[in-house]
Amino acid sequence: MIPAASPALQPGPIGAGALPEPGGWKRPWREAVRDPRELLAMLGLEGRVPGVSEAAAAQFPLRVPRGFVARMRHGDPHDPLLRQVLPLDEELRPVPGFSPDAVGDGAARAGHGVIHKYEGRALLVATGSCAVNCRYCFRRHFPYAEETAAAGGWREAVATIRADDSIHEVILSGGDPLSLATPKLAELTAALRKLPQLRRLRIHTRLPVVLPERVDDELTAWLRALPWPVAVVVHANHANEFDAAVDAAMARLRGAGAAVLNQAVLLRGVNDSVDALTDLSERGFAAGVLPYYLHQLDRVDGAAHFEVPDARALELHAALVARLSGYLVPKLVREVAGDASKRAL
Repeated sequence: MIPAASPALQPGPIGAGALPEPGGWKRPWREAVRDPRELLAMLGLEGRVPGVSEAAAAQFPLRVPRGFVARMRHGDPHDPLLRQVLPLDEELRPVPGFSPDAVGDGAARAGHGVIHKYEGRALLVATGSCAVNCRYCFRRHFPYAEETAAAGGWREAVATIRADDSIHEVILSGGDPLSLATPKLAELTAALRKLPQLRRLRIHTRLPVVLPERVDDELTAWLRALPWPVAVVVHANHANEFDAAVDAAMARLRGAGAAVLNQAVLLRGVNDSVDALTDLSERGFAAGVLPYYLHQLDRVDGAAHFEVPDARALELHAALVARLSGYLVPKLVREVAGDASKRAL
């Protein structure tokens, strides 16, 4: 049995029937922990975690909501949620084969803030903002100041999609698109409504997991009013990322008509065991979230210490297939720059 986080850190649950106030997510967003020393003090880990790096935090700042910290195990320097966000000296070590643009986003740029890699769908880099800075983020070096689709009221991004009638699905990504205020999202979808070729909308977001207050009645009203089928792809890597507040947020997304899927990244020291991956699939499904992808690590500079060898990844996935019902087994994939789709392992 995994001990719960310290009661002093536990947030009050948000009931499935009680919607957060519109805009109420902005305060916990502003109050996110940004200092590694404060984070370690909250967890009773002062002086107990070697390699914590101010230099790494200067390159890619620490940011983590306090509600997410509350799910970390107090006094455990190896907590899998802590490992995902704590800046370490290992990030500064250059490793051959790791680069700033691990997945070829730059080469796939089709317009301002538009990435078009795969047939039939285009990705909008809606914003560079996130509620949490994950240390393995494949866009940690992305030039957001120059490449966000929201610039100029979305005009260039929407025009790029309008000009290509083969694009039937728009993917909102970032950063995290739900870090934008709902009226800003509504501004985009109002423009997209004018494009007759669109059939689906997909939203890739970590906020319902790390900041579940974001799924408020204003957001769900926006989702309900959309004219397309909507898939919300959340991102959780470990079963401990789910709690009552996250369960409630997932229920609200489903209640707004969205299909809710999870994609995870296979991370050394976080979820690289059969038990951890099994727990993630089962806990996510208990919250109404269907496993989708298990990604091999994108080889971005600063993330090499998270890499799991392919041979081990395949062993783990085979064990999942043997242990779980098929619908609980995510696809094991890697993104390779220039490929026509995700590459199955």
